[in-house]
Amino acid sequence: MTRHPVIKLRPKEGRRARGGAPWIFSNEIVMDPAAKALPAGSIVTVQGDDGVVFGTGYFNPASLIAIRLLDPKADAAIGAAFFSAALRRALARREAFYDAPYYRLVHAEGDGLPGLAIDRFDDLCSVQVTTAGMEKLTPDLLAALDDVLAPQTVVLRNDAPTRSLEGLDLYVRAAKGAMPDRISLIENGVRYFADIGAGQKTGWYFDQRDNHAFMAKLAKGRTVLDAYCYAGGFGIAAAKSGAKAVTAIDSSQAALTLAEEAAAANSVKAQFVKADVFEELERLAAASERFDVVIADPPPFVKSRKDLEPGAKAYRKLARLAAAVVAPNGFLFLASCSHNIAPERFAQECAVGISRAGRRAALIHQAGAGPDHPVHPMLPETAYLKALVYALD
Repeated sequence: MTRHPVIKLRPKEGRRARGGAPWIFSNEIVMDPAAKALPAGSIVTVQGDDGVVFGTGYFNPASLIAIRLLDPKADAAIGAAFFSAALRRALARREAFYDAPYYRLVHAEGDGLPGLAIDRFDDLCSVQVTTAGMEKLTPDLLAALDDVLAPQTVVLRNDAPTRSLEGLDLYVRAAKGAMPDRISLIENGVRYFADIGAGQKTGWYFDQRDNHAFMAKLAKGRTVLDAYCYAGGFGIAAAKSGAKAVTAIDSSQAALTLAEEAAAANSVKAQFVKADVFEELERLAAASERFDVVIADPPPFVKSRKDLEPGAKAYRKLARLAAAVVAPNGFLFLASCSHNIAPERFAQECAVGISRAGRRAALIHQAGAGPDHPVHPMLPETAYLKALVYALD
């Protein structure tokens, strides 16, 4: 049997882990000289002070989340076979929901693989590793990915800023095949384009798939404003669903170019505007322009806990400005991908912003990410995406 170093918890610590949570924090463990000497990413067995086994995980003595558990057994073998089994389990779950091979294949703790996200674009996989433990295991992961899917191309999108917290370098490279300039994908019957090497996150936001479809239904026969449109997820779906007119705003010309290509590929029309969203919303309001459906899906305003208050104010301001350009009896979609703001706080800021715009609203729909973004039941904070749809007077 594989023998791993043993990390012990301090007396009375590990309450959440005893309940099934996969995280153990640095202040919960006995950080003795032997523990401090372990290299970041070491595979360890975790025990309580009473001898109870928590399982096998990887350890980083320099991280606040010191241990992330991978297997409930002690001394579990964590290698290519482990990853193959986990990937097959994740694949079976996705194939229960999706007919086409475009989805998030692995969603970190939700799939039992903390520190790892894999987005699948048919025969290309975009892989993002965010922890030292998963970085060390990447060769085994890639071998397993070949075993289970054998994709033609694998891109390592290891440029997430959170890697710095784990002492990791930032880089993007093709681990298999050649780095593509851009790729196409199908979502809800709509063709889009994504920049896998330089686009945001892993290149695309599969988490908004169901929300794209929901808002597309509301858009039929209506005018639509898509703020922070990125590569056109909401706007192109709205246009293809029969929107009367679509205006899409983003500050990135690269993103707008992808959205323009998607419009052409789907034989729909939209107006694309390169601008700061806050400034453009103020301009539209001053010009008395109104839209039947307004969508605002911004980047994270609360990137860390210290950003909570200014970020909350930014969501409130966005809600106020967006509500001001919604036509009477129109609809407003507001989203946050900031896991550091709680759903209740986000909803409160949105409600206050809408009220300050002088509008009355009814909350008609609440949503998060789709089933390819599973949430660990003991880590509700990992349900990061929050989407609210209002009907305005």
